[in-house]
Amino acid sequence: MRVIKDNRLIDDRWQRIARMDDDHALPAGDVIVPFHYWQAHREALLTRGSNIGVCINGDIETEELAGDLDHFPLIALEFPAFTDGRCYSHARLLRDRYGYRGELRAVGDVLRDQLFFMRRCGIDSFELRNDKDIEDALRAFSEITVRYQAAADTAGPLYRNR
Repeated sequence: MRVIKDNRLIDDRWQRIARMDDDHALPAGDVIVPFHYWQAHREALLTRGSNIGVCINGDIETEELAGDLDHFPLIALEFPAFTDGRCYSHARLLRDRYGYRGELRAVGDVLRDQLFFMRRCGIDSFELRNDKDIEDALRAFSEITVRYQAAADTAGPLYRNR
């Protein structure tokens, strides 16, 4: 699968495990597991020998991750629907309050029109659904060139540049 990372298309090395129960072994390589699975199997996952990412949704409080951020080179933020923007807040909190510098990836119902604004909140990679044109989505980052408000990608509002 290809994803957008840092405004480029790349082949994704991560395997996102959407559902996981205790009866199945994880595949080899770098995996993204649901947050509840991380909580239940933390010690075993830490000894695995490959990278572990975690997937959170809007129901998870970012404070629950704070003590473990150093273990995650990637955190996937699950957008279940276009109308659910809670993970925008998660991204800002992870970047600004908790100082997370790893990869933040938008997954789920990620649409072209949202990409620019997701990036402004600190999300730096994007996994689009299979029915979306990823090449077209890449162009979304160059369509808006003026930023009026401060965000994770801009230190201050535009009027301060006068």
